[in-house]
Formats: sequence, C-alpha cells, structure tokens
Amino acid sequence: MLDWTIRTLRILQEGTIWSEFSCSTGLLQSAAMKFSIIAALVVFALAHGSLAQDTTELEKLDQYFETMKNKMTQELSKMAELFNTEDLTSQAQTFLENQRTQLESISSHLQDQLKAISTTAEQQLKPMADNIQAQIQPMLENIQKQMEVLQQQLAEKTKPIAN
Repeated sequence: MLDWTIRTLRILQEGTIWSEFSCSTGLLQSAAMKFSIIAALVVFALAHGSLAQDTTELEKLDQYFETMKNKMTQELSKMAELFNTEDLTSQAQTFLENQRTQLESISSHLQDQLKAISTTAEQQLKPMADNIQAQIQPMLENIQKQMEVLQQQLAEKTKPIAN
C-alpha cells in the first residue's frame, strides 16, 4: 500500500501551489511511476499527432466532396437550361418527324420485298406440293379401299353375333 504525505506546502503566487511529497514505497517504485507518466505522455502525444493527421485527411475529403457537389450542381443547371429551351423542343419534334418518314419509306419497301418473296416462294412450293399430292393420293385411295374392305368383313362377322 502506498503512503503519501505532504511535507511542505507553499503558495508561490495566486493559483499556483508548490508541494513536496514523500512516499514510503522507495525509489524503485517512484522511478517506475515517473517512467509510467512519461510513457503515458508519449502515448498521448502520438495519439494527438495521429488525430491531427486524420483531421487533415478528413478536411481534404470534405473539400473534395464539396468540389464534386459544386461541379454536379453546375452541370445539372446547364442541362436544365438546355432542356428548358424551346429550340431543343422544336429540334426534337423535327427529328421525330424525319425519323417517322424514314421508317414509313423503309416499311413500304419491306412490304414490297416481302410480297415478292412470298410470290416467289409460292411459285416454287406449289409444284412441289402438287408433286407430293400426286404421290400420296394413290396411297390414300388404297388405304381407303382397304379400310372399306375391313369394315365389310367386320360387319359380316358381327351379323351372326347380333342375331
């Protein structure tokens, strides 16, 4: 346990107190306390220096963001001025009308080409379809005849069962 006692107390001037302490713990602990106080002061000084450095970096970041905000505000105001002009509106309408006429001409041209392609395809596919029809028709007639024969045979066999 530490035992501190005040040996003398003097007042040098108003607000300043001078005193001598004595400690019964010895010189080794007194030196250790002095070293601890010095170490604490060094740590405090380092912490204060690093905080001061962080403060300058924060000020730089703040300035950067402020500059960016000002630039964006200027650019947005310029864009707003451009959009509010009647000249831009008339230019946009003219552009849309020009594009509409171009699309209408392209559309009519595409329709003409599609008609020509469909006519050509029909001319080429019609003979092929007729040829396939001519080949399949006899087969279908043969199958129809076989079905009729089969139906007659079933009808003849089921007559005795029906009676």
